[in-house]
Amino acid sequence: MKHLLRQAFLLLFFLTLLTGFLYPLFITGLSQAIFPRQANGSLILGNSRLVGSDLIGQPFTSPRYFWGRPSATAPFPYNSTASTGSNWGPSSAEFMKIVQQRIDLLRKTDLQNRISIPVDLVTSSGSGLDPHISPAAALYQVPRVAKARNLDEKLIRNLVLSHIQGRAFGVLGESIIHVLTLNMALDNLR
Repeated sequence: MKHLLRQAFLLLFFLTLLTGFLYPLFITGLSQAIFPRQANGSLILGNSRLVGSDLIGQPFTSPRYFWGRPSATAPFPYNSTASTGSNWGPSSAEFMKIVQQRIDLLRKTDLQNRISIPVDLVTSSGSGLDPHISPAAALYQVPRVAKARNLDEKLIRNLVLSHIQGRAFGVLGESIIHVLTLNMALDNLR
């Protein structure tokens, strides 16, 4: 019996060392060597300070900025520790009520804009953390942002168009715009 217990403890020690320390250390070192930016959170710096991540959206509420997709996370928007979608579908009365409230807010903040509201401005993504919007969602917001900043709409529209990221490998997914980097470029306009 002592012999079996000794072997069991040795095996526990060896596996703990291997899977709890050596393997994570190896994978961390490998990821730092091959993909250092991604391994460190795909962080975005502005003026030599951390402003966000390439992977997690941020809430923008000022009319001077482009707004991202609504976040479904709690207790605050874009909470990376609570990544989740709402799990509500179009047959849910509660979901339709929330979507209508978002539509009303968008209409209220830009009374002259009668363009059809893109769906990604009134529905959250599956993770609730999406940092991207469609080009249509950004272009919808151009009049509001231009008016709030007292800038020409054409200038803002050209900025939006210059920030469109095409499909992955030219065929996968849809064209997108990263909201944080677009807003950073907006702040850098002269």
